[in-house]
Amino acid sequence: MSEGKKLKIVMVAACPFPANHGSPASIREMSEALVRLGHEVHVVTYPVSEDIPIQGVRVHRVALPFVRPGTVRIGPSAIRPVYDFLLIFKLLSVIARHGIDVIHAHNCEAAMVGWFGRIFARRPMIYNAVTNMKDELPTYNFIKPRKLAEILGRALDYVVPRGADMVTVVSDELGAYQAQRGIPGKRIRVVPAGVNVAMFAHADGARICERHGLAGVPIIMYTGAFEQFQRIDYLLQAMRWVVRHNPRAHLLLVGNVKHAANLKKYTDMAGELGIGANTTFLESVPLGELPDYLAAADVAVVPRPDCPGHPVKLLNYMAAAKAIASFRGGGKGLHHMHNAYLAPDHDCEALGRGIDFLLDHAELARSLGKRAQETIQGIFDWDTLARGIEVLYRELVDPRESAVAADGNPYLKESYVLHYVHRRADQTADGPVRRSGLDRRRHDVAIETLERRRVAFPAAAANLAGNAAGDARK
Repeated sequence: MSEGKKLKIVMVAACPFPANHGSPASIREMSEALVRLGHEVHVVTYPVSEDIPIQGVRVHRVALPFVRPGTVRIGPSAIRPVYDFLLIFKLLSVIARHGIDVIHAHNCEAAMVGWFGRIFARRPMIYNAVTNMKDELPTYNFIKPRKLAEILGRALDYVVPRGADMVTVVSDELGAYQAQRGIPGKRIRVVPAGVNVAMFAHADGARICERHGLAGVPIIMYTGAFEQFQRIDYLLQAMRWVVRHNPRAHLLLVGNVKHAANLKKYTDMAGELGIGANTTFLESVPLGELPDYLAAADVAVVPRPDCPGHPVKLLNYMAAAKAIASFRGGGKGLHHMHNAYLAPDHDCEALGRGIDFLLDHAELARSLGKRAQETIQGIFDWDTLARGIEVLYRELVDPRESAVAADGNPYLKESYVLHYVHRRADQTADGPVRRSGLDRRRHDVAIETLERRRVAFPAAAANLAGNAAGDARK
């Protein structure tokens, strides 16, 4: 793939930006990584933001006279459609003033804004899908009845991707979902969320333990939003099982976006489950303190099952070399007893057993955490992913690059699901061969010894979605 000219990119972020959660965090880190490659990156976004530094990225905000920007919140609100309408004009203005080469729209609303840039400014557009709306939209309880929210979500999942030249998805699961919705495989690429590993290099967990009076206490940690789709309720039920077997264990929930109603709901639930004394909720912790908090944790947990996207919190856990307990659905890039402990989806007792097991086997837990951190390198780090995204941009901007891209994108994997590798595959010309037969670790989660067999991600390829679509039709 030739380097070519440096590109001018506009990110459409129909959300508060920058902000210390999910998509805004990924957009910021992706943009900064592209700037490090020498590209010019602009972000058009809402007037709402948090005080988080942004390196080298030009931010353009919409403004609404006589309306003060509110606080950062996740999900739908009455003001968002107004901001989205204003984003259309801001996008067209930025494209015209700065000679933008490509539009990169993140999430559903941003893609609908991006349509106008694609149609009226005639610029190619990538739609970055981080979840499916049919599952997520109903969880906000903004549109009622719930069934209506689900119907609207399904309609958005069908219509929105069709307005883009290319659809990037953050997981194999979402790639298959887009293919099942009728999006041609050649237009789908899997580009997972990334992480800045260096951010966790000099963390100090002792300071956090001292601050909260938890020195010498086994600490289980969750970081992220307290939204319902994160299934904090499952985590609290798992913690009840842990406390029965380890009464000193303490759950520290490190929030990033304030949500008073859910905070009260889950605090009350912890009390009702009899684990109130073993649980501490922190409503909003600054991004700069996240590495120190994770350094204090003995086990980090992803309690979300059936997760079509790629949890950013999971990548933070991996980068911090934490022992991870997760439901399978949320454990993207993980493999049971290779780099994490994975429990069957929705089985809270199994998740609790996994947490307790990791607390009781500290040396094995450290090995899993080290392997999780090693999994990041060259796969989920932003420098690698940004180079892969650069290849996609060039494929859209210059049709001559399409033929080259067909040979494969060296920075992106065919799949981001770990598979067993045949022991003799290392020297074969065709690369790793997937192990035949059932994956016993998927079917017997009770196995609690370190995985010694080799597992790996499939080699790089032009796109996974064609394969996913074929699998979906079988």
